[in-house]
Amino acid sequence: MAGIDINTYKEVDGNGTDYLSLIGWLGVFAAAGVGAAFYMETQGHVVTGMSNQIVWGVPHVFAVFLIIAASGALNVASMSSVFGKNIYKPLGRLSAIMALSLLAGGLMVLVLDLGRPDRIDVAMLEQNFKSIFAWNIYLYSGFFVVVIVYLWMMMERRFNKYSKIAGTFAFIWRISLTTGTGSIFGFLMARPGYDAAIMAPLFIAMSFALGLAIKILFITSTYRVTERALGDKLLFQMRNLLGIFIAAALYFTVVQHLTNLYAAEHMGVERFILLDGGIYTMAFWLGQIVLGSLVPMVLLFHPAINRSCQSINAASMLVILGGLVQVYIIIVGGQAYPLEMFPGFEVSSTFFDGSVHSYTPSLPEIVLGLGGVATALLIMALAVKFLPILPLSLSDAAVGPANITTKEDE
Repeated sequence: MAGIDINTYKEVDGNGTDYLSLIGWLGVFAAAGVGAAFYMETQGHVVTGMSNQIVWGVPHVFAVFLIIAASGALNVASMSSVFGKNIYKPLGRLSAIMALSLLAGGLMVLVLDLGRPDRIDVAMLEQNFKSIFAWNIYLYSGFFVVVIVYLWMMMERRFNKYSKIAGTFAFIWRISLTTGTGSIFGFLMARPGYDAAIMAPLFIAMSFALGLAIKILFITSTYRVTERALGDKLLFQMRNLLGIFIAAALYFTVVQHLTNLYAAEHMGVERFILLDGGIYTMAFWLGQIVLGSLVPMVLLFHPAINRSCQSINAASMLVILGGLVQVYIIIVGGQAYPLEMFPGFEVSSTFFDGSVHSYTPSLPEIVLGLGGVATALLIMALAVKFLPILPLSLSDAAVGPANITTKEDE
């Protein structure tokens, strides 16, 4: 193959002032997140915006967002190992590192947001296998093991021939992980905003879009700062793929709401989200549908602007923001609508049963969520400095056609 060897990986130079400043700020935000969790743990539930009605707040929004994005971040590696799209092969190592980093950040928030994070050992050792939460403990911890083995197969030349097997197993595991995360909400029949089997494929489609959007932003910014070549061929391939994933997530969202509108038992919550929900309705139409889906698809598919790196990055940013809004609507909006305790009857009590519940996130909750994001980015930033996971060049000449076969595939 002519051109630069795509299998030449090299660590980035992390001795500059900008890099050290980035590491410092990410460390500060990560530490602030731990401090916020400690503050909420010692001061009690009263310092948060949560209540007995809304028990999952902004920290859970960030946690679920990072967890499903972790699954999606591995997709580029799967495109190469599982589906034979060798144009994505240079990004296999980075995909695995990003998946591990995002999952670590998400689980950090999830564990610290628990009512008793100091008793996490009880949840891990005393399992109730009728609970979807118990299943996810094994899915999350197993994901670390599977992806680490997959990364090892890719980085150790002696084991490159096993990378396809490891990649296939990792692909199956990541689909299972996202299915399990979506099923947390799909299995909660008591809340009409959650009770839907389509939550699992919806979360899978969301993970594809979110993981790829984060990857595009990370690659374009890293290669620009490090002055490494990034050609249009690979970037445009990811652009097209991102557009398809956005459309798939939008499709499942439409199907979810149309299905609920058909079922009389879900008419109330659908009216709440789509028409009468105040901030949730505005967030759905403006944040999730318009800014998070339609505008990015225009930026990615319109021939007059879709060849610009700025447009692709802008679309990726909007997809990430739209994903956060969508997870917020699912988690918080689903709890804000009252429980269906006695179907067909109106329920009211001094405990606010039957009432729409209000929620305003507190500063410690937001700081904890951002701390998880900072932790994920910190792990990525350190990984590219100490591990050879970034190709020296992703130019068009280096990447070559999409159907090339490298020595590792023979």
